[in-house]
Amino acid sequence: MEIRYDDRGLVPVVIQDWATGEVLTLAYANAQAVSRTQETGELHLWSRSRDELWHKGATSGNVQRVRALRLDCDGDTLLALVEPAGPACHTGERTCFHTGELEPPAPFEALPGLERTLELRAVERPAGSYTVELLDNPALIGEKVQEEAEEVTRAAREETDDRVDAEAADLLYHLTVLLHGRGRRLADAAGVLLARRR
Repeated sequence: MEIRYDDRGLVPVVIQDWATGEVLTLAYANAQAVSRTQETGELHLWSRSRDELWHKGATSGNVQRVRALRLDCDGDTLLALVEPAGPACHTGERTCFHTGELEPPAPFEALPGLERTLELRAVERPAGSYTVELLDNPALIGEKVQEEAEEVTRAAREETDDRVDAEAADLLYHLTVLLHGRGRRLADAAGVLLARRR
């Protein structure tokens, strides 16, 4: 990997969630930080404000396990695909990009957001929650997935595109609940799809 560092010996690093594709932060690394990242498998960066090597999460415990380092076409920007152990932002937010134009959410944010909501419902267990009812009843969630699959199929044959979209959304929601009920995530199914491409 031939990295083109700037005149300060730094390269920008875009940090992205391995499982969801969400951008978590932008930071900088020097050759030492890149080397430490490759040696340890955990993200190391260069703190421009402190002028020192920085092991991401060393203090907070929110380390970021690096699954891949990719270099852009010009060789002057790194992409770090990571599995975060907690929030990426020093504010406690999941991503540093939590201000500005947040509405409407981007389409790619829907499923990761749904999975985080399901995790909260499973822990907090609010009274009257349909999601909790489904998580507690594997037979019911199986029936709901089958029902929603039939409805999206019927919509594709007989109804408008808007109805197809609505029924597909219902199917995705129920399928995601089913997966979480089994301790699985959408990324697990995506991994199977990726393996089939080979």
